[in-house]
Amino acid sequence: MNEFIAPIIDSLNNLLYGSVLIYLLVGGGIFFTVRTRFVQFRRFGLAIKTMMGSRTTANKSQISPFQAFCTSLAARIGTGNMAGVAVAIYLGGAGAVFWMWFIALLGMATSLAENVLAQIYKTNNGDGTYRGGPAYYIEKALGQRWLGVTFSISLIIAFGFAFNSVQSNSIAAAFSSYGIEPSLIGIALAVVSALIIFGGIRSISKVAEMIVPVMALSYLAIALIVVLMNVTELPSVFKLIFSSAFDFTSATGGAIGAAVVNGIKRGLFSNEAGMGSSPNAAAAAHSTHPVNQGLMGMLGVFVDTIVVCTATAAIILMSGMLDSGLTGIELTQAALSSQVGSWGGHLVALAILLFAFTSIIANYYYGESNLRFINDNKGILIAYRVAVLAMVIWGSVSSLPTVWNFADVAMGVMALINMVAICVLSSIVIQVLKDYDEQLDNGMTPVFNRRKFPFLDKTMDKDVWQEHNNGSTTDSEAIDVKPAFITD
Repeated sequence: MNEFIAPIIDSLNNLLYGSVLIYLLVGGGIFFTVRTRFVQFRRFGLAIKTMMGSRTTANKSQISPFQAFCTSLAARIGTGNMAGVAVAIYLGGAGAVFWMWFIALLGMATSLAENVLAQIYKTNNGDGTYRGGPAYYIEKALGQRWLGVTFSISLIIAFGFAFNSVQSNSIAAAFSSYGIEPSLIGIALAVVSALIIFGGIRSISKVAEMIVPVMALSYLAIALIVVLMNVTELPSVFKLIFSSAFDFTSATGGAIGAAVVNGIKRGLFSNEAGMGSSPNAAAAAHSTHPVNQGLMGMLGVFVDTIVVCTATAAIILMSGMLDSGLTGIELTQAALSSQVGSWGGHLVALAILLFAFTSIIANYYYGESNLRFINDNKGILIAYRVAVLAMVIWGSVSSLPTVWNFADVAMGVMALINMVAICVLSSIVIQVLKDYDEQLDNGMTPVFNRRKFPFLDKTMDKDVWQEHNNGSTTDSEAIDVKPAFITD
């Protein structure tokens, strides 16, 4: 059976990732960069200030924007930031790093758009928390529930089950050299994960808020140590990155092709901009304006690729291990060990544990939000939680190539649906962003007033933003605008 299914899955992956998605995601990044007037550059400083000033909310039962930001980073930053970057550099050379940077800078605008939409169309859970994401704005704004359900099923398969199996498998592999049975690791992961995920989004966001900043900053500190140890080589490393990225001297053009393709693919599938995953975390935040969380999503792409992936690239390129014949996590481990000694391998194992574990709990929540979109039933939710934990245990002891490939297809379907949806809904994003910019330009603290956008009353949950609208604007001040695709 596997011999029959595997070639079909491989063909679908080649179609999705070899042509359709790369063009769609890159094109979407350019589209949103232009339409938002290069928001990722002109509002980057504000994004940092927003992140630093959003650690708390007035109501302790609510999820703060910073907690939602950390939850999205927990899913974004995984073993791929170490193993995936190593593969990209191995296959595409140092030039792949430049194209990772390029696609991240474009993807920041795309991420802002999808996170803004997630905030606008989020649903009130009635307990001070919210949920939402692409499935919700596809149903509410486009009126296509069947498409939202298709997206949700794809996300549950990819993030809820398959990717969590892969993460537990990576942890078990990293600790296999210590003589620990993979099954014991899987059971331990399932127990600790259960303590967190049964607490819901509040528990998940609090754990992410504690672990993710420490995890990312520690890994960055290690990379910085390696850079300082090799500071005299820094100019030559940058020269290698840029010259390899634009190396047209190859007779066949293969060098430039490998650098571009591998760099773009690594960037796209690490930062997840446009994939429709991070909006599920963004929707959970209590924010005074949708653009605030959009800026946080934009910053998440930057941290994932420009900071964390670059840290891995620096470790590899400065180690001189690129020609060792190693690839994946073995290359990263060997590169770090060559710089700081044998304990570098232990550091990588610890980093894998933290990166992969936080991905498991964040991936679980993405699945929960989409399961509740399909059917908000407590019994079904408990069954889903048990199934996720079972997949964590199973993944620690199993070989997963077919599962991984199937998950890639599911994520490809997610990205395809989400990119089409956010492009169709782009006029809403631009109008809300314009409102945000105008308030800033007038010296005001931006607050979203739904009365300025009466066309949204037909599609959004009015009670979600009601607390920000009481007495803030009269109906006569409403701006009578609506996107072209919305009809009376």
